[in-house]
Amino acid sequence: MEAILNVLQQILSTPAVLVGLIALIGLLAQKKPIEVVIKGTIKTILGFLVIGAGANVLVGALNYFGAMFNFGFGVNGVVPNNEAIVSLALNDYAQATAYIMAFGMLANIILARFSRLKYIFLTGHHTLYMAALIAVVLTVGGLTGWQLILAGSALLGLTMAIFPAMAQKTMVKITGDDSIAFGHFGTLGYVFSAWLGSLFGKGSASTEDIKFPKSLSFLRDTSVAISLTMFIFFLIVSVKAITTTGYAEAAALDANLAMGQHWFIFSLIQALTFAGGVYVVLAGVRLVLAEIVPAFKGISEKIVPDAKPALDCPVVFPYAENAVLLGFLVSFLGGIVGLGVLSLMGGTLALILPGVIPHFFCGATAGVFGNATGGRRGAIIGAFGHGLLITFLPAFLMPVMGSLGFAQTTFSDADFTVVGIIFGNIANFVQGTGLMAIVLASFAAPIIYALVVPKKVKA
Repeated sequence: MEAILNVLQQILSTPAVLVGLIALIGLLAQKKPIEVVIKGTIKTILGFLVIGAGANVLVGALNYFGAMFNFGFGVNGVVPNNEAIVSLALNDYAQATAYIMAFGMLANIILARFSRLKYIFLTGHHTLYMAALIAVVLTVGGLTGWQLILAGSALLGLTMAIFPAMAQKTMVKITGDDSIAFGHFGTLGYVFSAWLGSLFGKGSASTEDIKFPKSLSFLRDTSVAISLTMFIFFLIVSVKAITTTGYAEAAALDANLAMGQHWFIFSLIQALTFAGGVYVVLAGVRLVLAEIVPAFKGISEKIVPDAKPALDCPVVFPYAENAVLLGFLVSFLGGIVGLGVLSLMGGTLALILPGVIPHFFCGATAGVFGNATGGRRGAIIGAFGHGLLITFLPAFLMPVMGSLGFAQTTFSDADFTVVGIIFGNIANFVQGTGLMAIVLASFAAPIIYALVVPKKVKA
């Protein structure tokens, strides 16, 4: 049984396999010829593997940037990291997490089938992370055994359906149609960015309409623009790091700082590596979209009518490539400003350092969402607000996670922190059966609403 659970957990937590399985089911449901089923399934898996390969390239370059930034500017504090805190949680909650993840996906399908939340969440690693968070929080709330699995699965299924629903209005603006949804647990930050864009970006032109002089026409190429911008940033942090006292000693101990190259060459190579990673991610996204949307039509028609696949955050990157870079840089700036505010608060809250990886993936997405509602101005203000949000939310989550034994790390993305704050505090006041009743009532509410309230007919 344990071996079966382990295989199941690996399947459900591997995005490429999970989405390939969804594509396979969708194509079979449409009774497509075997050659179409094989091609669609393989290309869907391949596309996700390409996205993963590009993401690994990005993370490698960003890790160098983050290590040198923290060393050069002498900042100390907590860097929110989903992978770190989940690895700690799985030491004690691995079995509960696996059960919650498996049955949580079933709960997501039930909600999509019987409520108006017609979204099936396909980002496997984020499903795993949320399952781990929920397992810890509900266990502290006194739930064990079948009660923990039932309540945890219901809560996970609810988050997998409700967060895509929150983002869908803006997703339609971004993509131009209603065929795909957004499945990434940073949604509240992106919706916040879109809201700021709608407030402050009225009349602002899109980031994709930036007019370059003829002599700078090469900047219209996204890869070139990203390369040059990141080269400047790498130059700044490289020079700052190598001119900081103690750098030689630190470099001898820390492989992230031991460049092994002249700082100028290192900056150039890492900037181009970063741009190459972005290019690969975008290529993978295009490949997945070309296969998953037609394949998912089978699930939508045969199993869950009108359901939409909710996909990972890079799915929006090709729709506003300039906003991707702009969102990252401005969100990171917001993180720096937020760190300054936290330091002025004199230890009231933990110091949250701006993690380069969450600020890239989440900040870039916030830039795309802000641009969709407010153009350039929306992308800038929205991404800056997002940067502040993912600095302060983890700081507010720290006391909750501290009481759970994870005081040295915390989650980075907005939805994790909000779910943790809300249910972590509820668990402090409502224990056991009462807590399970609250969770199950929350899960049942969208289904009851769909049964009781007539659906509005579009004119």
